[in-house]
Amino acid sequence: MIRLHVRIGGRVQGVGFRWFVREEARRLGLSGWVTNLPDGDVEVAAGGEASSLDRLRTALAVGPTGAQVNSVSDLSGELPESLPYPFAIHR
Repeated sequence: MIRLHVRIGGRVQGVGFRWFVREEARRLGLSGWVTNLPDGDVEVAAGGEASSLDRLRTALAVGPTGAQVNSVSDLSGELPESLPYPFAIHR
């Protein structure tokens, strides 16, 4: 399983961003999670097929209506061996 672990910066909280990510990831059949960070960014961890992860990353760079994505940065932190399926919102 290939993994994607990113931090999204910009106006990404209070605009339905986590819901948007969850629905897109589920549509693509990915496992993982999305969560808000205390500094206003959003963190996403996802696993699955490379082509589906590429599609998710493209969607993250745009976001839902009302969002303003300024950055999508790769994170190098360790992820657990298994990610939750179906894709979930962590609070």
